Amino acid sequence: MFVVNILILSVAVFLVSNLLPGIRIKNFVTAIIVAFVYSIINLLTGWLLVILTLPFVIITFGLFKFVINAFLLWLTDKIIEDFEIKNVFTTLIAAFLITIVDSLIKWVF
Repeated sequence: MFVVNILILSVAVFLVSNLLPGIRIKNFVTAIIVAFVYSIINLLTGWLLVILTLPFVIITFGLFKFVINAFLLWLTDKIIEDFEIKNVFTTLIAAFLITIVDSLIKWVF
């Protein structure tokens, strides 16, 4: 199941990188690497960030999780050389779109 989730997230990352001009990704293999690294970072630190920012998550009815996802995406950008996001605004939009596309793909399949 983990491999399927990585592939779905890879498709989402690849689609969003083709839609947004502020994201540069080398190829689909890089999208798979991005999805894998993002998933590992999310697994190791995502829960801690949600707990630390729980008041903001509650006040915003969960929308603050997009900021957390954007931070995790930014970390992934810093780790992977062939993946680049131009600025913070693009990172926030990309995190939002990747979450939406990933959820839609999982919902369809």
